[in-house]
Order: sequence, then structure tokens, then C-alpha cells
Amino acid sequence: MKKLSVVIPVYNEEKNLPEVFKMIFSCECPLEREWIVIDDCSTDRSLSVLRELQSQYSFTLLEHKVNQGKGAAVINGIRAASGDFIMIQDADFEYDPKDVPSLLQPLIEDKADVVYGSRFKKNAPQIHRTYHYFVNRFLTLLSNLCSGIYLTDMETCYKIFRADILKAMRPISKRFGIEIELTAYIAKIRPRIYELPISYYPRTVLQGKKINWKDGVAALFHLLRFNFGVPVTKAYAYSELPTRFK
Repeated sequence: MKKLSVVIPVYNEEKNLPEVFKMIFSCECPLEREWIVIDDCSTDRSLSVLRELQSQYSFTLLEHKVNQGKGAAVINGIRAASGDFIMIQDADFEYDPKDVPSLLQPLIEDKADVVYGSRFKKNAPQIHRTYHYFVNRFLTLLSNLCSGIYLTDMETCYKIFRADILKAMRPISKRFGIEIELTAYIAKIRPRIYELPISYYPRTVLQGKKINWKDGVAALFHLLRFNFGVPVTKAYAYSELPTRFK
């Protein structure tokens, strides 16, 4: 049976972790799963809570001694992954892991190499906050123009990749630019991409949301840099890339 690696970056989620882990670990999945949790040098009790949860749930725990950002946590999680497919799961309640089986299906059936879960397709429950909605739609539009891939939601957390593609990739983003970088690099090799609807329940800054307006401004730079400034031979360890993507 094929295996799914779930990469979970964590930073200051002490209050949410017990319930979030209960939710994500209890959801059914058609594949065997491995869990890789990365604490990005949280300043609250997140690391202590994760160590306690490790006795209840079976997962690999990576500990950053210095805060590096979500992108760095994701990159280290990818390196540690051993599954056939790799996905990212945030340690909050914004995304519903019950959507994951439907996202996996095109990969399991070998109809797709990458699957994006879209918060903006209309046949799933969605609640959006106006500012973030327009920023996400604007950045997705720019990404589509730069990358040549038409998506409705480039910034989505729920992206699932064939591991051989992601393992060959060489991302460098430390913060939230990782979402743009992954999409820009995927566009350079033209894999089969599916986009399917997912549910979304956004939280506020007071509830722990980390991304802010500075990340929105930085995104414009990332769009240009990763789409036009990085050739495919630097975006990937080219010798490790599956032959049909070269």
C-alpha cells in the first residue's frame, strides 16, 4: 500500500494542539500515513504539549532551536518524509482533514501528480474574511499570469504532491513565500494538476492567525523571483527529477 506523509508545522499553537490533533488523527484515510510535526521554536508551551501528545499519537517530532518560519519548517518536514505522497497540514481548525481522501483519489488513480484543494470552488462550505479573500484572489491571479497554470487558489495549505517531485525540488523560502515557490516550481515541469473543492473556516489574528500584510507585500517579490528568476535546473536537483518531467 502507498503511504501519505503529512507535514505539520507548528508555532505557538499551545491552546489548539490537543483538539487539532484529535481531529486530524481521527479522520479516515485510504492510505497508510506517517506524521511529521515540526515545532518552529514556539515561545509558548507548544513543544511541551507536542511531547505529551507524542505518547498518545505516533508521530515524528522535529524541533527547531531557532524560529525560522513556516517555509523552513515545511522544507525540513519534506526532507524527513518517506511516503509516496506528501501534503501539508496546518495545526489549526481552518482546514478540514475530512477533505483529504477526495484530494488523494486522483493521485491514487494515477490521474494527477499534484492536487490543490481550493477554498474558492463553490461546492464546499466556505466562509471568507473580505481582506484575505481579495488578497488571496489577487495573488492567485498574478500567480496564474506568471506561472501559466490556471488555479482558483494558489495560497491554499492543502497541496498534495507525488513525493518524487517534491523530494527533487529545492525550495528556499523561510516564511509564507513557500506557497508561491512551490507553485512556481511545479509550473516549470508541467505535471498533471487537479484542483478540487475543500471547506475553509478562517480564523482571526486574535485566534492565532500568523500571516499579515507584510507577507502580502513580500508575495509580489516572490512571484517575480520564483517564476522568472529561478531556472528549472536550480528549482530542482535535476538529476533526481523523474525522467518524464525533464
